[in-house]
Amino acid sequence: MSHESHELNRLALTVLQPGFEGLTPPDWLRRHLGDGLGAVGLFGRNIHAPEQLAGLTAALRKEKEDVLVAIDEEGGDVTRLEVGTGSSWPGNLALGTVDDPALTRAVAGGLGRDLARCGVNFNWAPDADVNSNPDNPVIGVRSFGADPDLVARHTRAYVEGLQATGVAACVKHFPGHGDTAVDSHLGLPRVDASRELLATRELVPFRAAIEAGAKAVMSAHIVLPAYDDEHPATLSRTILTGLLREELGYDGLIVTDGIEMGAIADTYGIADGTVRALAAGADAVCVGGGLCDEATVVLLRDAIVDAVRTGRLPEERLADAARRVGELAAWARSVAEYGGSGGDHAAGLDAARRAVRVTGDLHPFTRPAHVLELASQANIAVGDRTPWGVGAYLARLLPGTTVARASVTTFGLVDTQLAAAAGRPLAVVVRDLHRNVRAADLLAGILAARPDAVVVEMGLPYGDTQGVTRVATHGAARVCGIAAAEALTGRTLEPLYT
Repeated sequence: MSHESHELNRLALTVLQPGFEGLTPPDWLRRHLGDGLGAVGLFGRNIHAPEQLAGLTAALRKEKEDVLVAIDEEGGDVTRLEVGTGSSWPGNLALGTVDDPALTRAVAGGLGRDLARCGVNFNWAPDADVNSNPDNPVIGVRSFGADPDLVARHTRAYVEGLQATGVAACVKHFPGHGDTAVDSHLGLPRVDASRELLATRELVPFRAAIEAGAKAVMSAHIVLPAYDDEHPATLSRTILTGLLREELGYDGLIVTDGIEMGAIADTYGIADGTVRALAAGADAVCVGGGLCDEATVVLLRDAIVDAVRTGRLPEERLADAARRVGELAAWARSVAEYGGSGGDHAAGLDAARRAVRVTGDLHPFTRPAHVLELASQANIAVGDRTPWGVGAYLARLLPGTTVARASVTTFGLVDTQLAAAAGRPLAVVVRDLHRNVRAADLLAGILAARPDAVVVEMGLPYGDTQGVTRVATHGAARVCGIAAAEALTGRTLEPLYT
């Protein structure tokens, strides 16, 4: 291989952020790290315990000392560190509901320390989307809220808290995914908002993040005709270079959302999408949520190299992207403090408790209850591995409590659950009830027979609550379940919380 070819391969690998399968780095990943791969992305499939994760990241750094080790750890519903148990940290909507930026900063700092002690130095978080569409299928509780100024002040606090621990923040999804009705994992969303509306809504939190010194911004796979009626933001030079770089003055790393997501893969293909993203102004390409093998890395590396050689991608643009990856890696290496003991999660439980809102007349449960948890389809960002609910924690406080997890399609569900709850307090746990007509109808049937039942909403607390006693947690993290159980009983579970 000529020196020129070797250098192009190295530059192409530098801008990729692939994932992989397993709890230890495979041989192919080690080889590509040695050849210049700039980053590795971690997901729940790579994590079993903090000690194992620390060993994994140490093994990665043995191959490349300044590798960026990235993770999609938002806290709340989207957790990778605690994928098997639920998060010790509430998500953004809970934090926005409390609306205490100092608390948000503390939560982000605690989560950052959890990451840093395991050797993770780059977090694809926080979510800075303004969730202006209540029916948004993929953002919801991942957003701090629907008010741009509120989202902005908490985005700023989150960036400050996270980066104070030596973990780079990656603010997403630019220029804003909150007004979409399509999940970009599955299709290509379109936001038909004017530039004026985007400036006063979507862009407000990103301006705050830039002012706070966010080290990275993640692009959204959405079409915004006000700026570019043909290309999604990830592939739009008008948006990434014209808007983000030139108009907003951002000079940090721009990374794409997962290039294998349907919005890009089904429209352009991952290879062409990667080249277009880099040409548009992206500096790094995230891939690996669903594609995580050597063949994918080689495919994208070769596509980048070929694009340079054929003139589709200027070598100067690729070199500039690689430079920004290197600058972020150098910053992370200069501030890294890996290792240490387990983090203090008290701020997480405090935030979850403060986020609980009760409507209606709640009479605390004083004897064993029955809990029905209505299972719902989690979006791809959340995944289906992470447990959620209230029943397990209520059973700790009120031994003898029974818990049923069922789908709204379960035959005879209303009658069987009413029978199970006969003579006992009843709680029905839901997520995003306003988006699930069948669940709402089923709940109406239960409440008609048991008007004393308490509804625990662990998603967006929208909809009519007149005549209903409701406990809203504003997220389904483990600590949110604990806080809900405490609200239902008036008792504290903290001595049992680990």
